[in-house]
Amino acid sequence: MNQGARAEAVSHSLENSAFFMPFSANRQFKKAPRLLARAEGIHYYTPEGRKVIDGTSGLWCVNAGHCRKKIVEAVQKQVATMDFAPPFQMGHPLAFEFADRLAELAPKGLSRVFFTNSGSESVDTALKLALAYHRVRGEGHRVRLIGRERGYHGVNFGGTAVGGIVGNRKIFGALVAGVDHIRHTHDLAKNAFSRGQPKHGAELADDLERLCQLHDASTIAAVIVEPVACSTGVLVPPVGYLERLREICDRHGILLIFDEVITAWGRLGKPFGSQYFGVTPDLITTAKGITNATVPMGAVFMKEGIYQAFMGGPEGAIEMPHGYTYSSHPLACAAGLATLDVYAEEGLLTRAGELAAYWEDQAHALKGLPNVIDIRNIGLIAAFELAPRSGAVGARGFEVHTRAFEKGAYVRMTGDIIALAPPLIIQKAQIDELFGIVREVLKTVA
Repeated sequence: MNQGARAEAVSHSLENSAFFMPFSANRQFKKAPRLLARAEGIHYYTPEGRKVIDGTSGLWCVNAGHCRKKIVEAVQKQVATMDFAPPFQMGHPLAFEFADRLAELAPKGLSRVFFTNSGSESVDTALKLALAYHRVRGEGHRVRLIGRERGYHGVNFGGTAVGGIVGNRKIFGALVAGVDHIRHTHDLAKNAFSRGQPKHGAELADDLERLCQLHDASTIAAVIVEPVACSTGVLVPPVGYLERLREICDRHGILLIFDEVITAWGRLGKPFGSQYFGVTPDLITTAKGITNATVPMGAVFMKEGIYQAFMGGPEGAIEMPHGYTYSSHPLACAAGLATLDVYAEEGLLTRAGELAAYWEDQAHALKGLPNVIDIRNIGLIAAFELAPRSGAVGARGFEVHTRAFEKGAYVRMTGDIIALAPPLIIQKAQIDELFGIVREVLKTVA
């Protein structure tokens, strides 16, 4: 069977499938599916055997590359030893070992780790911890949560509520009461084609002061932001912006949460994005690269003082009535420990820093191509924004996404913004290949 006939047969078999795909145009996809059958290193392979460079580390998560032998063998060994252990009032050694090793990498002071199963669960956990922390300290009046426009914090109730991407919120209603949002930092007029952090916009952090005045700062429990707002199209924080947010939160006794589901685990050239920017939050949410995405897992890192605030009650009492059946799952811990070994052995938590200048030059070399109105980059992340078609916002971006896949590259699309964040093992020649495909596609998309 030729490739065209095989694709047609697959499309026909999927069109009435029971699978309700997430964040996908189901009817459109099932008519013309883009399927992946296996993966190795920085490549996917289609069912027909066609090689596709992974330009977005899966979903920002396969930082060490696909199917790493050490991680695979650790999971195989663990599933044959103990497949599951209950996390409530019980434990297993790998969970404690993994938490301790993670804490060693965390920004100074964030010494405690609470395990979840995803970034969405990490966010809702951090929000609950923030509310509970104020309550156990006698400040139960701090009930408000502040997010940011165009922010993405997963898809659970709390994360969707504090998130600021309109398309993710509008059909679900209010979700959680007492939520407000500060302005986003995207300013094309002043910062288009910035290399690294834009120079203009630190003052946008002062929008938090406006909300403090509007709601009374004493009612605000926490502010949550992504150090780099990646899912909305790679919005890099202006110079001084995060520092200003930290100062305002300190002044008003508000907890600052960094959502580092994407920016942790080497994406910016440090273990955590907060270390790259030199700004330490009170809580950090992570997931994705924590296990190289081999087994789903997430974690919330918290300052010692937050942890200790819950330790003042009777010794036999449950300090935090929160958790998940699969928190600290043995397979996830095994995958995570092996992932940390790979990161350490290959220097992957700092490798993005070594490639950043080359990556930046390749990204900004796209300037001047048809419809490119902005290029943004930091660490081993880049995005290029395209002018939308009249009356068809997102159509141009989707065409770039699909044509790139046809030519051998998987790139991430958010409306008319294309994002790139390849595995940290990528070589310069492969960077050239990835941007070569992107360049070729941009020249053909009207």
